[in-house]
Amino acid sequence: MRSAKHRPSRLAAAAATFATALLLSGCAGDAEPSFTERGYPTAPPQELPEAAGTDADVPLTELVDPDWLSATAERTSIDPRVVAAYAGASIRVAQTTPDCGIGWNTLAGIGRVESYHGTIYGSEVADDGSITPPIIGIPLDGTNGTLEIPDTDGGALDADIKWDRAVGPMQFIPSTWAEFGQDANLDGTADPNQLDDAVLTAAVYLCERGGELVSDDGWNTAVSAYNLPVEYARDVAAYARMYAE
Repeated sequence: MRSAKHRPSRLAAAAATFATALLLSGCAGDAEPSFTERGYPTAPPQELPEAAGTDADVPLTELVDPDWLSATAERTSIDPRVVAAYAGASIRVAQTTPDCGIGWNTLAGIGRVESYHGTIYGSEVADDGSITPPIIGIPLDGTNGTLEIPDTDGGALDADIKWDRAVGPMQFIPSTWAEFGQDANLDGTADPNQLDDAVLTAAVYLCERGGELVSDDGWNTAVSAYNLPVEYARDVAAYARMYAE
């Protein structure tokens, strides 16, 4: 699979408590401005991939129509193995949470911003979806614009016993992974450095936080829960629009 070295992107602290930020900002009692009034983007169109036609409990990548996958990978210049994970997660969530409406392109937008589709720092995506070397972000110690999040997992996922770090191609912190982690490739383990597991977990998390992602409020609620800054939402939206037909 392709690999590349890039300048580090903003690494998300996926458990950022957006609801707390809204509560604090609304203490004056005034009506809270809408997301778009605060500079957040309008929701990009949610492109739903073509499914292979099975509702069976199969590994994520088997849910995607091969012809759609090949054409979309060529059109977007995203590695087909990575597109399969984004698309499979969108299809799976459409089966389990049909009201969410998350498109593969929103997941691709987040994957692009977080880790250059799993290739940041020279990492590679293998055919089985494993990421080597594992992607581990900077310590969340309150510096460099990060939240201050002391270690929650004894360093089991991020190899840091003092501070939590975001882990994997979709950049989850350990506490969020412990709550939402999914076993998308059905190997018996939810692994944040396995592409399918990480992308499905992101889809589940976004749907849980946003409810439905086809509206401006739903999409921005979800993405802001993933990472709060308005610039982050704008970047994700821009890539999501670019990847949609």
